[in-house]
This record gives sequence, C-alpha cells and structure tokens, in this order.
Amino acid sequence: MVIKKGDIEGIKKYVRAANYLSAIQLYLKDNFLLERELNPEDIKPRLLGHWGTCPGINFVYANMNYLIQKTKASMMLVIGPGHGFPALQSNLFMEGTLEDFYPKAKQNLEGIGYIAREFSWPYGFPSHSNPGAPGVILEGGELGYSLSTSYGAILDNPELIVTCLVGDGEAETGPTATAWHLNKFIDPAINGAVLPIVHLNGYKISGPTIYGRMSDSDLLSLFKGYGYDPVIVEGSDDKIYEKMADVIEKSYNKIKEIQKLARKGKKIIAPRFPMIILRTLKGWTGIKELNGQKMEGNFPSHQVVGKKAKESKYERTAVENWFRSYKFEELFDAKKGFCEEILKLVPKKELRVGNNKHAYCTKTYEKLILPDIKKFSEDAKIPGTIGSSSMRRTGAYLNEVFKLNRKNKNFRLFSPDETYSNKLDEVFKTTSRAFVWPLKPWDKDLAPNGRVIEMLSEHSLQGLAQGYNLTGRHMIFASYEAFIEIVSSMKDQYEKFIRVAKEYPWRGKIPSFNYILTSSGWRQEHNGFSHQNPSFIGNALEKCDGLTRVYFPPDGNSALAVLKECLSSTGRINVIVAGKTLEPRWLTPEMAEKELKRGSMIWDFASEKNPDIVFGAVGDYMVKESLAAISIIRKDAKEIKSRFVNVMEITSLQKHAKHYEGDKFEELFTEDKSVIFNYHGYPSNVKALLIDHPNPERFKVHGYTENGSTTTPFDMHVRNKTSRYHLAIEAIELMSKEGIVKKEKAAKLIKDYEQQLKAHSAYIRIYGVDPEEIENWKWKKNI
Repeated sequence: MVIKKGDIEGIKKYVRAANYLSAIQLYLKDNFLLERELNPEDIKPRLLGHWGTCPGINFVYANMNYLIQKTKASMMLVIGPGHGFPALQSNLFMEGTLEDFYPKAKQNLEGIGYIAREFSWPYGFPSHSNPGAPGVILEGGELGYSLSTSYGAILDNPELIVTCLVGDGEAETGPTATAWHLNKFIDPAINGAVLPIVHLNGYKISGPTIYGRMSDSDLLSLFKGYGYDPVIVEGSDDKIYEKMADVIEKSYNKIKEIQKLARKGKKIIAPRFPMIILRTLKGWTGIKELNGQKMEGNFPSHQVVGKKAKESKYERTAVENWFRSYKFEELFDAKKGFCEEILKLVPKKELRVGNNKHAYCTKTYEKLILPDIKKFSEDAKIPGTIGSSSMRRTGAYLNEVFKLNRKNKNFRLFSPDETYSNKLDEVFKTTSRAFVWPLKPWDKDLAPNGRVIEMLSEHSLQGLAQGYNLTGRHMIFASYEAFIEIVSSMKDQYEKFIRVAKEYPWRGKIPSFNYILTSSGWRQEHNGFSHQNPSFIGNALEKCDGLTRVYFPPDGNSALAVLKECLSSTGRINVIVAGKTLEPRWLTPEMAEKELKRGSMIWDFASEKNPDIVFGAVGDYMVKESLAAISIIRKDAKEIKSRFVNVMEITSLQKHAKHYEGDKFEELFTEDKSVIFNYHGYPSNVKALLIDHPNPERFKVHGYTENGSTTTPFDMHVRNKTSRYHLAIEAIELMSKEGIVKKEKAAKLIKDYEQQLKAHSAYIRIYGVDPEEIENWKWKKNI
C-alpha cells in the first residue's frame, strides 16, 4: 500500500499528543501545559494509574483513525488491558467524543485540566476503562475477556470491525487462550470481523510475559495454528509507523475480501482472518532510566514511573523532561486547540471509534418478538398427575423465538456442548450450531450461519454473550448447573458493569443477561459429586438488590412464563434454575403467570385453612418432595393442618421486595407458625434472605449440604435430608412439641419414617434403583 509521508507525520503527531495527555493524567493537578517549571504543588498527592501500556494503545488508536479516514469503516476498540484507561480517555478527548458526554471536556486548556485533574480522583474518572467512558463495552480490570467480548460484538453486525487489543499479560489467562478459537464460529457472510492485536510490550507488573520471550517464529506458528494470518509489527523508530499503517490497511482489505466472497455465495471454509502482533517497548517514549534502573522497555514502567515526583526534585525533573520531550506546544494551542495535522486524522462524528453506534443500546436495542406461552403450555388442570420437562418446553419456546426473530437476527443461544443433553434441541428445527471449520458428512445440526454457539469453554461463551448483550442484542446462556460456577467471577464483573451503566442514560436499554441452569445437581446422581454444585446461585444471591433475580419454575408451564418474562426484561441478570427430567405439572399457564407476578404463592390445592405448619419450597425437585411430605402427613396425622407456599423467584423473600405484588410475607408464611423450607441450593442462601424478618428461627431450612455421589435420585434427597421422610419427621417433631400430635403417636410415626429410610437404603444397594413407590409417586387430591 502507498502511505503518504504527510499521513505518517500526522499519525506521529497524534500519538505524541495522546502520549502527553495520557502521561499528565497520572501526575498533574495543575500546570497542565508546562507553562512554568513543575513544582510540588503541581503534582497529585497520590500518583495512581498505569503508564506502560498507554503508548501502544495510543499508537493503535491513531492507526485506526487513519484507516477509518481512508475507508469509512465502522470500527470499535476493545482494550484488554483496561488499566490503560488514560490512553483511551486521551483519544476520546482528542476526537471530541468525550465532550459530547462530558461538557467540561472541551478541547482547550480547561478541558485538558479537567481530564488530568479528575483522573483517578475521588468522584472523578476511574483508573480503568468503565461504563462511563463512551464506546466502552469492557472494563478490562479482571483480565482475559477482551477477545471473547469482541467476537460477541461482531455477531450479526456484518459491517462492524472490532479491533481487539489483547495485552501480552492478559494473553496468559485461560479465557484468552480459549477465545483464540472463536474464529471457528464466525461466518463472514453474516457477521462482522475482529482484528486482534496482541500488544506485546514484554512485561507484566513485575516481570516478563511468556509471549515477550517467545521467538517470532514461535509466535507466528502459534497463531497460524489457531487459524489466523499473523503479521508482526515491531520497532520504536519511524519505520514502525509506516509498517503499522501498511499492515492495518492490508488487514482491513483482507477482511473485506473474505466477506465479499462469502456474501456472494462462495463457500468459505476455515477463513484465515488477519491478526497483528505488535512488539513495542513497555512504557514506550517514557523515562529511559531512573535511579540507575532501566525504565522504558522494562517492568518498572508498568505503573507510575517516578513515584516520588512530588517530594524528589530529581524525580520531578525527570518527569518534567519526559513531558517536555513530546513538545506538546507544537501540537496544541490553548486558544486554537489541536494542530491541523491532528484534526485531519480525526474521523467525522458518526465514524469516530468512541461514537460507534453499536456501543450504545439507545441506537441498537430492539425488542424481541415473543410468542404466547399458551401455544406451548401443557394441561395441568389436575395438579401433579402428568409428567413434563421444563427444558423440553423451553426448547420448543426458543425454537419459536428463533423463527419470529429470523429477520431481526437479534437473538442467540450459547451453550457448552449441551444443547442436546439439556433437552433444548428442538431449536435445531429452525437453526443450527455455528461452525465454519471443515465438516464431516455425518455431522449433525452444524452450519456456518447457525445461531447456536457451542464450545467447551464457559469463559468464551460468557464473553461472547456479554459482547452480544452490550451491543443491544438478546441471548440465553444455558449450562449444566454445576459448571456455570466456572464463570462466577466474570458474571460479577459484568454485573458491576451494568450496575454502573444504569447511571448513564445514554447507555440505553441493555437487554437482560439470561442464564439457564439445568442438569441440576439433584438429578446428576449418575455423574456423581463433581456434577453436584449449586454455588452459582448463592453467588448471584449475594447481590440480590433488584438487579439480579433467580427463578425456580416448579414445572414446564412455569418455565415458559419465566422465560418470556426474562426475555422481555432489560438491565438485569436473570438466572433460571430448572430440571430437564420428566416431572409433575402443577400450575396452569394462568396460575404460573399469577405466581410469577407475586414471586411466591400459596398453592390452594395443597393447603388448608388456619394451618398449624407451613411448608415452603424453592425448586422443582424440592416442590415434589415437600408435597410428598404433606401427603404423608395428611394420611398419617390428619390433626395437622398444613399450608404449602411455592417460591418461584427467591429474592421475593426479601423483607423489602418492592418489585413484586400480592400477599405480604406474613400472609404467606403466617406470623408465628413453624415453616419447613425445602430449598434447591445451600440452606445458607435462604437463611440470609429470612434474617431480617421477625422471628427467623421459626424457619427450618433444608437444602443441599454437600452430600453427594453416584447414587439414585431419591438417595440424593436422603443424603441431604431434603427427602419427604426427613421433612415429615421434622414436621411431626414440631407438632408434637406444640401438642398438636400426641407424643406417643409422634414417636411411632417418626420410627416408621426412619424405617422407611433404612429400607430405601437397603433396597438401592441391592437393586441400584429407587423403589417403585418413590419413582412413580403422584399427588392425590383430598388425601
């Protein structure tokens, strides 16, 4: 490619200016244009932030601007090393986008003072990329998620190119290692493209990176093996500017060539998209040496160089000489602003990196078209008599969602190799699993344009879903309950992002992030202890403040009602916990929707007036055991009056759950009666929600207590004391203490139930399955 010398000079000036602005944000609270010698009062009292990665970010941003000016490309930038935020802030300031959202950020002396003074300052700008920064869809504090987030953003956005800057420290993380394989799912006919750039400056916070010590040939072999067409750009002199401008333009042309062929109908198998390995010095253009130690090109430049600049004249002078080396006075005038060469490099407003429409849900959000749940509901007029699979109902519903939104292309399903296993495979009547690498004749439900992405990396799927979500589209992430815990920390970071995003109206409506947790631990008795882990639920409930909701639909009809509600919502994290096995139907669609609005509800068919004791259940398998316990008590101790309360959304148990209508807590659970709770997860989850209610000690909570193995389904309940017999024993004990059941009768019943448990244990050891009376139990009306 022919690169004009004037263009290169413009890029160099732009980078100089951006480097200066990035550097002063770390240090200065006054004297921003160095109109006099730096003195201690000019230096911030705390020097916070990271310098080392900033020059590389500025270099990439400038070259993106050059490419956009030349091609009018629609481009976003996702920065893995989010601690390089001063660089991003500098570029947003220079292109004018920052002023659109922060009026004080004008391109004058006051504006420069504003971004410098407020950086890493209380109630100012944070130290990392954040939702308050225009164009940002990744914070980049917890490393590893930039590449997967970038790939999620370009799904179904055919004209979008996301430049993803992957730090070489970040590249050592597991999530990044797997995310390189996401190119295998990107159909160039319908999707945009990611241009990965490995920001290889050789050092982490206190030592070298792995990539930094690999040879060029090894790096090229590595990324060729991943399926990319890699190019190395390196150096610190003028030649790197010419090389980068040439390579980024060639990369763009290669992307467009692949897409053009695919969109003309040519079958593209294993397309090799370009990627760039950018070798520059850590802290490039910064202080070379300080106190006898190498700085530029070494790990000490990772954060702040010259940490004692306020107290030490020597270090302050070194910092000032560094700042003056950029000759910012040649690039910026306090009255006129930036020089012509820099302004010439800034794209028009609609094309600016920080103003790309895909980063703003105000411009991209469109409601899903959702079918009526009654089309997929099942007869439940007689509670508990007919089997149903919540996941089968969910699969049927999602298949229709894919159909109805075929034109809009704003819905996807992500799952780690489990769509079949989790009984959601009815979606394959309408779509397929995406895959653009070679296929075998016997492969099933695979196609380049599939709208389901399966990969055995929960991290990569979470990142894909986040990128898709934050660019205004709808999704579901379905997983085995036990293994979704792998992404708990990612979920936490994402939750922080959308929580803060709510403070900025210009972010718009972000579609809710929807998890389905199935293959529940209670029915992973065949896979054993490793597959029995409800920890993700507890993690989600730690933040139960209206942003996160955790649903436990008790049957298929309820699952449909919950699913529709979640797919209609915005700005939330929804967790749906439901089994895939055939279980009883309890609620009609109308009753399911009624309970959903309330969060919790008394089931009249299983309740009596003026109860002596209340049974509460959270989760489909827990409902069955609780109702079985009630049926046992009604048969054996008719003097006990009981009530059954089902909890469909567990945060409705909070004392001030304002987002639900209907009965108050005391109207559900009475003011003073004993309550036996049977809960899907760890008992401590429920206890934490009940603690603020009066007299919480009256609640006896059963749940998963980390007792599991390869065994039978009912034995899982026996081991964890959530079985019907354990619940019945506790109920009889409580009622005996209150004098409702005579002590002699109570002792006999308890002995009988304990004998049933012993008999069950003996039976499964001989036959390997649960007894027929357990396996085929049905709720009977009017016992």
